[in-house]
Order: sequence, then C-alpha cells, then structure tokens
Amino acid sequence: MTAAPAADDLPGWGLMIDAARGRLRGVAHVTPVATSRTLDSLTGARVFLKCENLQRMGAFKFRGAWNAIAQLEGDARRGVIAFSSGNHAQAVALACRERGIPCVIVMPSTAPAPKLAATRGYGAELVHYDRLGEDRDALANRLAAERGLTLIPPFDHPDIVAGQATAAAELIEEVGPLDMLLVPVGGGGLISGSALAAATGPPGCRVIGVEPQAGDDAGRSFREGRLVRIAAPDTIADGARTPSLGELTFALLRRHVSDMTSVPDRALIEAMRFMFERVKLVVEPTGVLGLAALLSGAVSAEGRRVGVILSGGNVGLEQLAEWFAPPR
Repeated sequence: MTAAPAADDLPGWGLMIDAARGRLRGVAHVTPVATSRTLDSLTGARVFLKCENLQRMGAFKFRGAWNAIAQLEGDARRGVIAFSSGNHAQAVALACRERGIPCVIVMPSTAPAPKLAATRGYGAELVHYDRLGEDRDALANRLAAERGLTLIPPFDHPDIVAGQATAAAELIEEVGPLDMLLVPVGGGGLISGSALAAATGPPGCRVIGVEPQAGDDAGRSFREGRLVRIAAPDTIADGARTPSLGELTFALLRRHVSDMTSVPDRALIEAMRFMFERVKLVVEPTGVLGLAALLSGAVSAEGRRVGVILSGGNVGLEQLAEWFAPPR
C-alpha cells in the first residue's frame, strides 16, 4: 500500500486521487447528484446532494476499500482483515469478494443488523471483539499477525483517503465550483479526501466537517491543535462513533478543512425524515450529518452553492420507524 505524501503536497495527492479514480472506473458507481427546490427554499442556498447512499454496498466506504485492495499483490492477497462498526466492514468484504481474496472482519455484535447481515452475505468471516473482551484494534492486529493477513484500516491510510476523495471530485466535476462543501466526520477519511479534492479543484470552496454533538473529538482536535481522544460516544450516528481521528487524517484536516461543527441526534432524525419524505431517499444518521447542519442552522449558507456528501444509506426500516414515531 502507498506511502502518504506530505499533508501540504497537493500535486502528490492530486496524482493519488487521479489514480484512485482510474481504479474505480467501471467498478464503483458514479453516484447521482440530487437537488430539491424545497431544500433550496429552506436554506436560501443552491444545494447539491452527492448520493453516496446509492454507492455499492450503500456507502462511500467502497471507494477507499477498493482503492486499497485493488493494489494488493503477492502474499498480501492471501487474506485481508479489517475492523469496523459496519460500512467499512461491508466495503472490505465486497471488495474482497470481487477480487477473490479471503476476508476477516472484526466488528461489534451490536452493529446495526443490516450491516452485520450484509457483511456476512458478502462472504466475510465475522469476529465479534465485544464477545471476546479484547480491544478491536488489538484483536485485528493480533489476528493479522497470527494468520498472515493484510490489515485494511478504516480511514488512516493514504489509499483509503485517496479513494474517499473521489466522491467529492466527482461532485465538483459534475456541478462546477462550490462555495461550501459539508462532509460527515467519523475517523476522518472522507473529510480528508473531500478537502483534498476541493483543494485541488476550483478555488474558493470552504470545506466544513460535521460531527454528532456527542462525538465532537475531531472538532476539538481541529480547534485545540492536538489529537483529542474521547470515550466511544453515545449517538445514533454509528459511523461517527470513532474515539479519535488518525494521525494522517488529523494532519490533513488541520491543513485543508475550513471549519468544524456538530449537531444533536434530533437534528439527524429530522434530516433523515426530510430525505425520506421530500427527496424520496433513505439515508442513515451518519449520512445526513452535513444536511442536518444545513437544515438546523448550524451552518449558514444563504446565497451560496453548497455541496453535501450523503455518506451512506445502511439503516433498517424498523429502526427508522422507531426514530420517526411521535413522542409518547
């Protein structure tokens, strides 16, 4: 797997993003961009929704996983291991199935049922770290060493970042220059890649990362200039329950992201409801972080051209019904 260019080496990152787009061509979906006159009216902006909820396996994560796994050669193809709460797990499992590579996924038994079922359905062997009483990172690294497996990290690797960058690159290429790009933040792979895509594209785009309020470690890291680590946050945005950014994603976020904000879980539910009722699309809680910031007023975008990455759509209908039910 590739060594990272320096955080400020935009030509180097630009080459990596171009190479990733080449590897993904004909494999990943070029996901559609949705618009809504109602959304534009509510926000006073011209909003472009990049629908990564319609990506293969239902999330942007397929891009980074494929970009990393497609480059494996020799002994590295003997088997792959990854740790994830859901979307990275599915992405790695699907990419490995397509490449004919055995796959082990370390994930919690409490991950959303659709994500567990899909990961297993793609042919991965599941190992539940919460049942074994071992830290997921440590367990993944131990199994990698014992079985001779290649670890595919969920976010803190240049091949993952470059793959995730292709979503924002496609959006900007399709709709033209943006004044603002709103991106969900968990471990930082998507926000790092999106910021790099914006920095190597037309000038003038402010990239803003959005987290759940209960898990604002990236925002605190951004403002304090140090890598802040928190306990696993209690939020419905399961893709943003990471305790901290990675070293690489922190450096890229500090260098290329304009600002960070956060929203409460209630705003995520209302944003999901808006997508379901008005745009006719199912998006998971993490996927609507950027949209929730826009709809709730956490970010003001009046008079601007705004891109929003809808990062995933893997959520069960029973869970949606529970969230959408009126208070008792």
